[in-house]
Amino acid sequence: MNATDLLANTLSPDANTRQDATQQLENASRENYPQYMLMLSAVLLDESNALHVRNAAGLALKNALTARESSRQSEYSQRWISLDLNTKNKIKQDALMTLASPNLKAGQFASQVVAAIAAVELPQDQWPELITILLGFVNNQPNTNLKIATLQTIGFICETIKPEILSLRANDILTAVIHGARKEEPSPDVQLAAIHSLFNSLEFVRDNFDRDGERNYIMQVVCEATQSGSVSVQVGAFECLVRIMSLYYDKMGFYMEQALFGLTVVGMNHADERVALQAVEFWSTVCEEEIELSLEAQEAIEFGEQPERDSRHFARIALPEIIPVLLRLLTKQEEDADEDEWNVSMAAGTCLSLLSGAVQDAIVPAVLPFIEANITNQDWHHREAAVMAFGSVLEGPDPSVLTPLAEQALPTLISMMTDANTHVKDTTAWTLGRICELLINVIKPDMQLHPLISALVNGLSDSPRIVTNCAWALMNLADQFSVYYEEDTEATQSGPLSPYYEGVVQALLRVTESASNESNYRTAAYEAMTSYLTHATPDAILVVQNTVVTILQRMEHLLGLHNQIVGVDDQNNWNELQSNICSVVICVVRKLGNGIQPLADRIMTLVLQLIQAAGKTSTVLEDAFLVVGALASALESAFAPYISAFLPFLYPALKAHEDTQLCTVAVGIIGDISRALGEQSAQYAHSFMTVLLENLQSEVLNRNVKITILSCFGDIALAIGPNFEPFLETTMSVLKQAGGLEVNPLDYDLVDYVAQLREGILEAYTGIVTGLKNTPKVEILLPYANAILELIFHSLSDEERSESVVKLSCGLIGDLADCFPSGQLKAALLQQWVANELRARTRMNSETKKTMRWAREMVKIATQ
Repeated sequence: MNATDLLANTLSPDANTRQDATQQLENASRENYPQYMLMLSAVLLDESNALHVRNAAGLALKNALTARESSRQSEYSQRWISLDLNTKNKIKQDALMTLASPNLKAGQFASQVVAAIAAVELPQDQWPELITILLGFVNNQPNTNLKIATLQTIGFICETIKPEILSLRANDILTAVIHGARKEEPSPDVQLAAIHSLFNSLEFVRDNFDRDGERNYIMQVVCEATQSGSVSVQVGAFECLVRIMSLYYDKMGFYMEQALFGLTVVGMNHADERVALQAVEFWSTVCEEEIELSLEAQEAIEFGEQPERDSRHFARIALPEIIPVLLRLLTKQEEDADEDEWNVSMAAGTCLSLLSGAVQDAIVPAVLPFIEANITNQDWHHREAAVMAFGSVLEGPDPSVLTPLAEQALPTLISMMTDANTHVKDTTAWTLGRICELLINVIKPDMQLHPLISALVNGLSDSPRIVTNCAWALMNLADQFSVYYEEDTEATQSGPLSPYYEGVVQALLRVTESASNESNYRTAAYEAMTSYLTHATPDAILVVQNTVVTILQRMEHLLGLHNQIVGVDDQNNWNELQSNICSVVICVVRKLGNGIQPLADRIMTLVLQLIQAAGKTSTVLEDAFLVVGALASALESAFAPYISAFLPFLYPALKAHEDTQLCTVAVGIIGDISRALGEQSAQYAHSFMTVLLENLQSEVLNRNVKITILSCFGDIALAIGPNFEPFLETTMSVLKQAGGLEVNPLDYDLVDYVAQLREGILEAYTGIVTGLKNTPKVEILLPYANAILELIFHSLSDEERSESVVKLSCGLIGDLADCFPSGQLKAALLQQWVANELRARTRMNSETKKTMRWAREMVKIATQ
């Protein structure tokens, strides 16, 4: 079979044909990579080949050069770099020539290939002439297709390559892109490609944005493009304005006054929804920036500092102009709109919520007349818009401003749960959920609670979207009432929801019997059930016990059906149900504590069957393991009989290095078992420590799992105390080595990782020291005390340290001092930095200060 036929077959509607062709291509790639790449580039270049075949060739070339996983990307990059120069040059030449194809689509395929090669070579200082070649194509060619494909290529390169790599050519690239984006450009397609390319290059032209003249010209070109005769160009220009506002908010004052206020309000009123969506998105972005600036300003005030950036309050200034437009757009709902389809009505609702957060109290008088005028309107579009507007402004303004309005609106909203229109009921259920979440004090147990719960429970029998929102509202009701009444001592035995527990949970159980999960309504019902069971007051414990029996019966029934599963959809549905059921079981186990003992045998039996049935389905395995962890914590030493049956399933999960989440959960289970059994876990310590130390050596295992492992050492050491001695030397060596990791302060990802790593090491040291404290073996810690203190010093020297690190560090200093009260560490503890760090600071919470005071007292005793 020749190359074109093979590539055509990769797009075949027949799955077997498609799979066979893909496999043959993969084999060709492995057996003779140079020949494979040359074959693909030749097919891409050949104008006589069908367009879909050239597309397949371009896609295969791109996929041979790019990968999502960093390890595979490194492999692909190295494989390309290792090719001989002639082969690489031929492939690059073919791709560049295809940019000029008379068929525009073929040029677009080639643009992705050129960008993929550039992403590998430019960071390696290879292909230095590429940008010059591309700029030549844009500036000097009458070929419109070549201009479009080249501009797209530049855009893709700017999107994928770090700005600093292209910084020396930023001016040239910007000049070429802006030239194509001008209103004088005769071809709308070239202008559109240039606008898209500008969008992708905005981040690396920061220096140009710092210069007034250049910034003015860029903004002029983009603003003029919003007035283009081409709707696509208008959309692209507004997309650029959204991105510019996100990146360069501080520099937008002049342009907002001169043009952007007017342009975006007109844009929101545009007849074409694509333009209106981007214009609304512009104001959503303004609000997001100003909410962030407000939070930064509050934080600065708390610390007695000046904020680094000031808000220009664009949203507050524009409020009178943009509110009427947003409220009008709210009424543009579509009767049969797909819930996943983004439209102007949804965008306006989101923007209104963000506006509420940005301008706070000022939003209320701006929207209230609209709500009052429309909430009983005969037209459902206006009724729904009024309810949406009310629900959208419940977060941002001061609760004292909103509370009387919500109290007044609540009876009306409850009655609207029987509205004839599904959209109105759906939005009403969502708004009631928002009130439950944000203004729980509005719901008076002796007045509105009964009609509210009745309305929401009745809504559980409605259409899927309404069920989802009713379940969410019921969940918020349970969560927020729990917080609101937690300090009410009279409510400890009973609560406002006590009379409703059985009815609500039974209604949720009926919903969760469904075989379908449209609009996620079954999952929402399970989540609501979990909240009710978690917050159950003592007088509702019988409901908790009966519910878990029902849920275990469901797990049993599902396990019996496992062999009858046919197809991916059935399997996904089964997995999802088992995960939901596990969540309920976990919450009941945590709620009942050792009161779960009578059901423990049954739970462990079912969970072990579930683990076997799940195979390698990691999400189900994770949930099953979390049930085991919760059970171990609840039963403590009474968990011992189950360990030998469980360990054969735990060890494979610990060795599943490619599955980060599963491996993390499995490591956590070791900590749960160790804490639960205490000294009894010593018999398992050797095998636990062996597998954990092996995992630290793995090159495949995600580095964040390794932090969890270090922390787990502390759990094991704390549980078995002096029995940890055989592992002490190796563990301390590993911890010291990990703690010595130095970091480039400009590598932000690594800076964050090292901060988390140090926290994990501090947790490990704390477990080890505390486990040996007040035992005859405490002296074995002495040789390691300086290394521990050195890590504490480095952790506390970090200006960005978290409060949890401060608390851990101070607690560990106190533990070390407490271990050696007779002066063995006197010299080390008398170092000036120790005294400095143990002084409380105003920014710390009471728990940290309490730890500091205790540590100071311990150090005082140990240094007398």
